Amino acid sequence: MAQYSDYLGLGIAGNFALHLAQAGELEDFKDVITEDEAAPKGIFPFYLPCTKTQKSERPRNILFTYPLSSTEIQLPNENVNVQAEPEVGLVCDVVYENDSIKSITPKAFGAYNDCSIREAGREKISDKKNWGVNSKGLSEQLLEIDKFEAGSVMDNYSICSFLRRDGALHPYGEDVELNGYSYFYEKLTQWIVNQINTQEDFGPLEDIKSYIKACNNPKKLIISIGATRYTPYGESTFLQIGDEVIIALYDHNRYTLEALTDAIKEANYTQEAMSILAQKVR
Repeated sequence: MAQYSDYLGLGIAGNFALHLAQAGELEDFKDVITEDEAAPKGIFPFYLPCTKTQKSERPRNILFTYPLSSTEIQLPNENVNVQAEPEVGLVCDVVYENDSIKSITPKAFGAYNDCSIREAGREKISDKKNWGVNSKGLSEQLLEIDKFEAGSVMDNYSICSFLRRDGALHPYGEDVELNGYSYFYEKLTQWIVNQINTQEDFGPLEDIKSYIKACNNPKKLIISIGATRYTPYGESTFLQIGDEVIIALYDHNRYTLEALTDAIKEANYTQEAMSILAQKVR
């Protein structure tokens, strides 16, 4: 899916209750203070669509490597645990004013895998997020957004995920409505704009605005809006070669979870009013 190689890639940490605790990342954000207790903790880069020109430690060189795939996850060469992270990915237009972001307009949404290394002691959250090609996932089946506000088509959607291992299908992430995100719709886009424009290099977070400026202010953005909660199986299970990760967004007014599960059991990933990401682990 090289069509997004000129899109800025960002992710949001801590936008769904309890996920950071399940992922063992609460300690990383212990010194990050938010105005609202329910607010996300920050934004991290997973892909910068330009060439690094400065000889500096940050941003790391690997962040300039395009990581998105709709078909596979390539595990890191190093011996570390890796978990899938079921999320919603937003494809957005970005407008700037004097090198600051003025507005972000989500145009489409789809199933996204913010696949992450689980290892304590990494300095920045982005250090766990991109380890090379095929380390992230976005479905080819994107769904058009009529308006990013209450009463939109997204009100009708839920997200869930599965892991297929040795022929058996296991629920990996909880089945939850998209409205379960802590920040969503206008509240989320307003937060994103402010966070990018003001976030400093502190703790696990980085100065995103300077990275974006160095990439000549990309006008297209893919942003993952936060991982949902794991099932007990998902919380305790790391990826292995041969697994298949399946993340699904589906219209819960048209399909039951049982009907969706049956379709996934049969590897039927192309039905209407669904965005399904299925990635083989290599």
